[in-house]
Amino acid sequence: MNTKAIVLHTLKYGDASVIVDMLTQAKGRVSFFVNIPKTSKGRFKKQYFQPLTILDVTYDHRERTSLQRLRDVRIATPFTSLPFDPIKLSISLFLAEFLYNVTRDEQSNIPLYQYVENSLLWLDGTQRSCANFHLVFMMRLSRFIGFYPNLEGPGSRSLTLNPSARGEGSLESRGGLFFDLREASFVTAPPTHPDFLEPAEAELIHTLMRMDYNTMHLFHLSRAERNRFTDLLLQYYRVHIPQMPELHSLSVVREISNASVD
Repeated sequence: MNTKAIVLHTLKYGDASVIVDMLTQAKGRVSFFVNIPKTSKGRFKKQYFQPLTILDVTYDHRERTSLQRLRDVRIATPFTSLPFDPIKLSISLFLAEFLYNVTRDEQSNIPLYQYVENSLLWLDGTQRSCANFHLVFMMRLSRFIGFYPNLEGPGSRSLTLNPSARGEGSLESRGGLFFDLREASFVTAPPTHPDFLEPAEAELIHTLMRMDYNTMHLFHLSRAERNRFTDLLLQYYRVHIPQMPELHSLSVVREISNASVD
């Protein structure tokens, strides 16, 4: 089988082997057992398996095997700035850990794969501020795994999609709406369960839905605002992915917020 794949996580196994978790275009999440020779003449080199590297891989897929064996691998699209720009690199480390946890059960999902790959290539190529990139990425990823905010629920009559001055869609609120995290919808009254956002924080979901990669640099967020957006998105994901752990790289993203100037 030949497929494109994005490296999410690499775990050292013994002196010369690693277990590599990848998001593949053809089969979704796949784990590979890879022998990496200590000499430079081997087919499989350590640098191939850095977080979020985009690869072309060949392997024989065996349904009853939890760890697949690679036959061949090469870098599909080399990054030009992501491994060398400190802010982009830190964002990529956070997103690799985030994706590793939220895509554990993903089967073949070509739109999801294409979204992730296209997003990484955009991040690698941009010369604009990317301090808000992870916020846009996380918000829009929810569309591909099933819980993007619903604009057709009971609270939809209080929401309008109006063109902005730049000719792009923007979401505006006509009143104080709550956001039901479980149902992924805006509602006019608080749900009976505890997993919801009060109107003030539901407005932050509105803001996230307005942002995209081309306009995110126009949203001038303070460090505290950016970190609160990140916390809300992680809270949202944990409602839908209960086994999602605390992310070790979250502190790195918070430091990016400290250093970034939009």
